[in-house]
Amino acid sequence: MKNVFAAKAKNNKAHSAMGRATEKGPFAPFDWWLFAIMLIILAIGLVMVLSASGIVAEQVNGDKYYFFKRQVLFALLGGIALWGAALMPRQWLYRLQYPALFLALLLLLVTLSPLAPAINGAKRWIPLGPVNIQPMEFVKIALALYLAYFMSSKQDLIKTFSRGVIPPFAVTGLFCFLLLLQPDFGSAVVLASILFFMCVAGGTRFVYLFFSLALACAGAMALAISSPYRLRRLLAFLDPFQDAHNTGYQLVQSLLAIGSGSFFGVGVGASKQKMFYLPEAHNDFIMAVLAEEMGFVGMSVVMVLFGLLFWRCYRIIQGQRNLRDRFTAFGLTTILAMGAVMNLAVVMGVAPPKGVPMPLMSYGGSNLLATMLCVGLLMNFSRTADTWTSTSS
Repeated sequence: MKNVFAAKAKNNKAHSAMGRATEKGPFAPFDWWLFAIMLIILAIGLVMVLSASGIVAEQVNGDKYYFFKRQVLFALLGGIALWGAALMPRQWLYRLQYPALFLALLLLLVTLSPLAPAINGAKRWIPLGPVNIQPMEFVKIALALYLAYFMSSKQDLIKTFSRGVIPPFAVTGLFCFLLLLQPDFGSAVVLASILFFMCVAGGTRFVYLFFSLALACAGAMALAISSPYRLRRLLAFLDPFQDAHNTGYQLVQSLLAIGSGSFFGVGVGASKQKMFYLPEAHNDFIMAVLAEEMGFVGMSVVMVLFGLLFWRCYRIIQGQRNLRDRFTAFGLTTILAMGAVMNLAVVMGVAPPKGVPMPLMSYGGSNLLATMLCVGLLMNFSRTADTWTSTSS
């Protein structure tokens, strides 16, 4: 498979990854369009968290603003992480690929230890005082940094099997294995998808990708069939209304919320499905509440905003003359895009239910912090992009 990234960077080998930031100076402008679009989506997300969580928060915590206040705090912490990443010297970032990878591995091992409690039958969180950290959200970033380093530095080996395929597949496979032990099948799929798209961009031979994809699909089917609860969820996805009061309940309620919104919605705060009908209304299924309250028009506006966000990310990727910069920006964009696409697919019944939150929208500190960290790093790369400055002003 032809490596488009490498071909476009062929004439720029003289540009070192460590010297890119000095090309335009340390105070080179950011992509403010990316930042503004992110802020608008985040603001809509905060409004929807307030709307979707008020009833549950008052019933469970005695304060209808409980989840909203926490989400605002997470957003403020995410803002600090965003600007820290945006201003970080590129040299520091590129020294983190292995430390970040080992730290991510350690955190996943902690989730499998007695230190981590089981919540809803899964061990995916590490308690830190009043908050629970979900390591998976940061594993994605660590894996993207490693894969970007590998794909850019091993271009002469990328088409070989022993040295170009086995190392990244082995690292990703280890993380997927630990996630399956939690169990967290959905997150394992996300990591495998990041690897697949990075390999496509990196120039891995099509035959290797084809057979790895076939093996992954066969393994996923085997896991689904061998596990009763996964099999029930798969069957419920195929026909949720056949068991609408049990395994298909959540998806049915999500579809009812989307259908109830019609064209203009029932109005912000007027959702009926959030009143203990739709589980995880303020979390993984917040887009169903948005569709009910804002209708087709509101959903379309949010989708256009995400489209603009990814377009700005694409411009940043295309503007990188250094191969490692380009791969890293591509990996970070893939994380954001995979989260949005997979969440919408689940909410609309296009994919089997998975615990994948909507970036910048769903309630949750780990996901929001990791998402804003990705945006901050992309803003960092926008300072050395050659294309965005001519199109954003």
